[in-house]
Amino acid sequence: MYRFKAAAFAAAALLGAGGAPAGAQLFLSQPDFRPGPIEPSDPLVGVPLPGATPAEYRASLLWNLRAGLNVAALSCQFSPYLRAVPNYNGILAHHATELAAAYTTLNNYFKRVQGPVKGQKAFDDYSTVTYNNWSTLQAQMGFCQTASNIEKSALATPKGELYTLARMRMRELRNSLVPAYEANLVRFNPYAIRIPAIPPMRADCWDKKRDFLLARCALG
Repeated sequence: MYRFKAAAFAAAALLGAGGAPAGAQLFLSQPDFRPGPIEPSDPLVGVPLPGATPAEYRASLLWNLRAGLNVAALSCQFSPYLRAVPNYNGILAHHATELAAAYTTLNNYFKRVQGPVKGQKAFDDYSTVTYNNWSTLQAQMGFCQTASNIEKSALATPKGELYTLARMRMRELRNSLVPAYEANLVRFNPYAIRIPAIPPMRADCWDKKRDFLLARCALG
């Protein structure tokens, strides 16, 4: 057990010596959430938008990313090192113009397909479902670490280019809603202890005078 703890602390120290602060890591090694670009119309992005234009799909992708990071800001405060709230607030300020345009485009989509009255109600329902689709409990650790990494990238993304980041990172953020475990430690099972074989306890296997196991009964 001591060796295991020592290895874990050593691994954490190595992470701290790298580019990212050790305190911001919830895993010793980042789980593989199969990152890769995604098309705005991909069902994985969020709520379907029947009859949406390419611009409306792009707005939906951007809005789903914002919603995911918003949920992370609310649910990942257990680790101050992730800076979930200040980083999210920084994103809202830095990318305010692009996010406002996405909001307007989505609002107009629902009014276009359902009319001004029903459209507003549909947009409100869409927003509620979009937020709920990011809720997680069993996968909170992986989701929070991934969202934190995306937030940092978003802060470094030039104004007007948040959509590009959303297209590259949405798949990864969605995949992080699946529970993940420490890859290097999952094979370790402290309860899987090898129990030594017990020698035969028959009277004819023991020397009664010197109380030791006879060679013919010794275990191989």
